[in-house]
Formats: sequence, C-alpha cells, structure tokens
Amino acid sequence: MKNIFCLTSLAIFILSQTIAQVKVPFAGIDQTWQNGADRRDSSVFQHMKIFTPSLLMDLNYNYSFNDPIDHTVVGSTALARHAELQLAALHFGGDFNYQNVRARIMTQFGTRSTVVPRNDYSPYRGQYDLANVYRYLSEAYAGYHIDKWYGINIDAGLFMSYIGLNSFYQAENWEYQASFTSDNTPWFFNGVRIQIFPTKNLKIEPWLINGWQSYGMFNSMPGIGGSVTYMSSNSNWKLITNNYYGADAAAIPDRKRFHSDNSVLHRYYNHPERSGISKMAFSFTGDIGFEKGGGVNGFDDSDPANPAQYFVSAMFYNRVWFAQNKWAWTLGGGFMKNPGRYLVLYPTGQASPLPNPNNPTQTAGAFPFSANPGDPFEGWDASTNIDYMPSQHILFRMEWVHREASVPYFAGHGGVTSPSGYNTTPLDPNWRPDLVKSESKLIFALLFRL
Repeated sequence: MKNIFCLTSLAIFILSQTIAQVKVPFAGIDQTWQNGADRRDSSVFQHMKIFTPSLLMDLNYNYSFNDPIDHTVVGSTALARHAELQLAALHFGGDFNYQNVRARIMTQFGTRSTVVPRNDYSPYRGQYDLANVYRYLSEAYAGYHIDKWYGINIDAGLFMSYIGLNSFYQAENWEYQASFTSDNTPWFFNGVRIQIFPTKNLKIEPWLINGWQSYGMFNSMPGIGGSVTYMSSNSNWKLITNNYYGADAAAIPDRKRFHSDNSVLHRYYNHPERSGISKMAFSFTGDIGFEKGGGVNGFDDSDPANPAQYFVSAMFYNRVWFAQNKWAWTLGGGFMKNPGRYLVLYPTGQASPLPNPNNPTQTAGAFPFSANPGDPFEGWDASTNIDYMPSQHILFRMEWVHREASVPYFAGHGGVTSPSGYNTTPLDPNWRPDLVKSESKLIFALLFRL
C-alpha cells in the first residue's frame, strides 16, 4: 500500500512539473479590450482539446446620404450595398491541435468574399482563376509547434495580415468602416510565417509570401516582411510594428515597394466593476511606404518623368466602455496621402471591372479610374459609434462615418453602373459614373461570434 502511495505521489509530482513547464505566450494578459483582437475571454468550445470550432456572422445595413441608384458602395472592403440588409460575412471552421501539429481553417461567405478578392490582380497572371479557387477561404494553414522558449510556430498557407491594425473579422474591431489606413492595406497573405515567442510578452514573426494581399505573384520576387508585437504584463500596453518589401506592380519587376505599419494601444482606465465608465483606451496607427523604380521615385518628386509615389497615413480611435462593459462609445478617424494611387481601392462598377490588358497596374472598362504615376489622392475620414454588448458572443453597432477625397471617388446619386442602376442596361455614350468627393453614411451591424 505504501509503495502504491509513493508511486502515485511520484506520478502527481512529475505531472505537476510537466504542467508547470508548459509556457503559454501572453498568458494572463487581458487582450479583450484591444482594437483588432478577440473581445471574448474564453470560447464555449475551449474544452474540446483536438479541434476547437469557431463561427462568426457579420450582417450590416448602411445608408449613404448620396443615395446611389445602383445601391453600390465604392471604396470600402467592409460594405458592398447601400440601403439593403446584407450578409457581409459568414465564417466557420476552427483550430486543430494534436501532438504539436496545428492547423486552422476558416471559410468566408457573403459580400466580403467578392469585395476583398476583387482588389487582388495577381490572378490575372496565368491560369486557374485563383480568385475563385481561394475566394471562400479567409484562413487555411497548417504547421508545427516547437516547444522552445514560449513556443515557435511554423505555418504555411493562407493567413491574416496584421498591417493596418484592424482585424479582418469585424467582431474584433472598434469601428465598422475602417479608416483609410486599414482599408487600403492587406487583409491576407499567402505564404509561410514563423511565430517566435522568446518571452511571455513578445512575438517575432517573419513572413515569406507571394505578395501584398495577393493569391499569386505579380513578378518573380516573393514578398518578405515581418511583425513584432509586445504586450505589457499589466495588460495596459500593446506595441506592434509590421514591415514589408516586395515587387507588387504587375509586369514591372523593377518597381519595388516598402511599407512600415506601426501601432500603439493603451488602456488608461480600467474599473470593470463600476456601473458608470468601466474602461477607456485608445489606439494609434501610423503608416509610411513608397514604391521606387519602374517609372516612379519614392518620395522624390524632382523628376517629372519619374514622379513621387508614396503612402503616408495615420488613424486614431478612442473607446469608452460603461455599464460594466455592456456598452461602448468609439470616436476617431484618420487620413491618407497616396500619390500614384498604388494602394487606393479602385471604384467598382463600370468604372473599373477589370485590369487594363495593356497596363496591368491600371484599371480598364468603359471609364477607368486613373492610377498613373504621380496621380494625386488624399483622403480623410471621421466616425463615431455606439455598441451594445449584452454578451461576449454578440454585438449590436450603430455607426456614423464621413469620408472625403481630393478627387471624385465615392458613389454619387447617379451610381457607377449605368443610367438605370442595372448592369444589364446599355450605356449611353454620354453617360459617366457619378463619382463625388465626399460621403456620409449610417451603418447598423449585428456581429455574432461563437
């Protein structure tokens, strides 16, 4: 009996030591307040060890005061249709973990499965229609976990981008219509990443990818880059830097792109037990980048034959939670300057249905949106919203947003499709898309996550 007791005690001791040696990155750090992060503190499926399911649903109704007759939203990756209730996204899938083997699969259905891939022109190089092959997947990668430091993950496949701070999944963002900084930077990457956690507070993540939000490659050079994330042990600070270098101008291999994206998030008040104001935080993101070579010259605008082509933007949001985190109010906005328009979302509809076959860096169609080197583009936006969160699994949002551009860009009352608003209507030679310099809209959204 004594021997059995000793053996049992030894087994418990060894098991406890093994458990104690398991190191989890960011363990004990509250991330539920962060812009672009999961606001849940746990999953209802957390006890399922090998496979953890996930389900997200994103429904929106938005009303533009320009009231376009074709109900088409221009210049947004979050919205597609005006004055209609839309299923923007339905995601289901989950995470697989078994003996250090890991994988994640998330599908995507709804308007975003068209809105987001349409901004990737790499599928027009070669065959096999990559835009449709990958369209209904938001994440699909597999890899291996190495028990070194606080973990090393090596993954290959389709994964989310951190550039621009905002998450691809709207339930994780403080605002619905992303500012120019986020909306004009990548939502996904296709390639290989390594996540290295040398300490509990730090993640270092290099990338080797096909390109800048591209299923395929525009030229022969892959994109390289990486992300570094630091979170303070008291949960009140998060610092992120993302940097990228690649050749992403179709058929112009000499044109190289560099981009640096940097964010700081700070929770400066936290009293969740209070019925009044329970939490306050802000996020600030600043981006700077340029393209050089192949007819453009970065920040140098001294040579008219090789004009400047760069990207400068910033966004700031402040969020206040109250009523024990059941309600929240967010106020913020940002700006973007992008001469050459190389990261501007092209207007949709008859204005730009396909790339120009004679110049793949530009759009074609009856009325292409100009994206020549040196073409100016500046924009700014402001928004505010109220969120009601009766549960960590559902959020109701009402948001007002105003956006301005230096050139006609947003859909006006005449729309961007045809005189009638239907794409089956033959175009009158004198008709033009009705693009205007500003828009204001109301957005109502229901965001579900399980």
